[in-house]
Amino acid sequence: MKRLIRFDWAVKKLLRSKANFDVLEGFLSELLKEDITIKNILESEGNKETAEDKFNRVDLLVENSQGEILIIEVQVEDQLDYIQRLIYGTAKVITEYIKESETYKEIKKVISISILYFDLGQGDDYIYHGTTKLIGIHSHEELKLSKKQQEEFQKEYVYALFPEYYLIKVNQFNDLAHDRLDEWIYFLKNEVIEDSFTAKGLKAAKRKLNVLKLPEKEQLSYKYYLESLHDRASFYESTYVQGEKEGRKKGREEGIQDALRKMVTSGIPVDEAKKILGCL
Repeated sequence: MKRLIRFDWAVKKLLRSKANFDVLEGFLSELLKEDITIKNILESEGNKETAEDKFNRVDLLVENSQGEILIIEVQVEDQLDYIQRLIYGTAKVITEYIKESETYKEIKKVISISILYFDLGQGDDYIYHGTTKLIGIHSHEELKLSKKQQEEFQKEYVYALFPEYYLIKVNQFNDLAHDRLDEWIYFLKNEVIEDSFTAKGLKAAKRKLNVLKLPEKEQLSYKYYLESLHDRASFYESTYVQGEKEGRKKGREEGIQDALRKMVTSGIPVDEAKKILGCL
């Protein structure tokens, strides 16, 4: 068992407590490059503890002091439609937190943060940030809010009102911490915080996420969680990876038989055709 608790388990069990907000605030501050203060933890269908918790999703819904809503999600296993799930998640939160009697200007800014322990999409970087910018087709200029809108929303550009997305591909990180955000990602990947690290929230994490400081019952629960990760990895290997290998082998065999039939039909002797195809 490693010295510090995995962040995905901590999000689910420990970081919902107001006493531990400083850990989460530190991570969010380093990621978003501004001082983040958590106002409270919100409830949503996505972050309630259910039977699905034993699988691959951990959600935390947070409201900061500016009234913005932050979705923090840790994804352990590969999911083909994960991008679409992000779209659904932000849309659902937006609709959940506007009342029927309110105007559209009351729609809250949503920031979706995904900590991923699998390789999503194609790309060499380990942090991706996405916004919705409206660019002129002819002028190529970015659309700004009007003066009245800027006064109302305290934002300059349209993109600042749309949801934003952060994808952190933990396994892509090369373990070289070049800045304070990298220090956090080093911890996310390795469950270790070096003495030289200075990122906001990491000192609190080092103190509060020590496995040995957990009550015995929680230590046992954490141990079972780690074992479940190994079990799921083994299940994936035996079910999907082996199945894919068998499928490729079967497809190759069928392809060889099809090619053999065509060669024989075209007049090539069977033995010669097999030699050409490497069947003998």
